[in-house]
Amino acid sequence: MSVSAVQTRRWTREEYERLIEAGIFHPEERVELIDGEILTMTPQKSPHATAVCLVADALRGAFGSGHHVRVQLPLALDPDSEPEPDVAVVAGAPRDYRDAHPATALLVVEVADTTLAFDRERKGSLYAGAGIAEYWIVNLSDQVLEVYREPAAAPSAQYGWSYRVAQRLSPSDVVSPLAAPHGRITVSDLLP
Repeated sequence: MSVSAVQTRRWTREEYERLIEAGIFHPEERVELIDGEILTMTPQKSPHATAVCLVADALRGAFGSGHHVRVQLPLALDPDSEPEPDVAVVAGAPRDYRDAHPATALLVVEVADTTLAFDRERKGSLYAGAGIAEYWIVNLSDQVLEVYREPAAAPSAQYGWSYRVAQRLSPSDVVSPLAAPHGRITVSDLLP
C-alpha cells in the first residue's frame, strides 16, 4: 500500500458535535477536537485534579462577578477545533452559553505533567491563533506557572501562531491576570 493511499480523516466542529449528540463517545471519555483531529486525553491523576480545582477557585476570586470560570468545558475556537481546557475564564454568566459554547476566553489554563510538550506547542499555538490574550500552564513537573501573553504570527509554530511573551514563575511569585489586573494570585495557591 502506498503512503498516498492512507489518509487521516479530519473532522469539523459541526461533525464532532453530531458524534457527541449521537452518543459515539462514552460519557466519561475525555476527547477533544484539535485542528480536525479527535484526540483522546489521558485520565487525570489526583495532583492534576487538585490543581484544576485550585486554579478554578483562585480565578473565581480574582475575576469576581461578570465572569464565568469554566472547568473542562468546550471552547468553540474555530470550525475545526473544540478543545476543553482545564480552566477557561469567559465574560458573562453560565446561561449566556446555553445555546452555544463560547468562541473565545479571557484566560485559558492547562494543568500539565505528562502533556507538557503538547500543551506548550500544539495547544499554545492553537490558543494564540484564536486570539486568546493570555494562556497559563500549571507545570506540575517543575512546580511552576508558565505565563504566555501577546499572541503573534509565528510561521514556525504548529498552527502559525505563538505567544511573544513567556514567563516562568516560581511558587513564591505573584501573578495578576491581564483581564483582572487587581486580582493577585500567589503561584503556590495553584499548585497541589
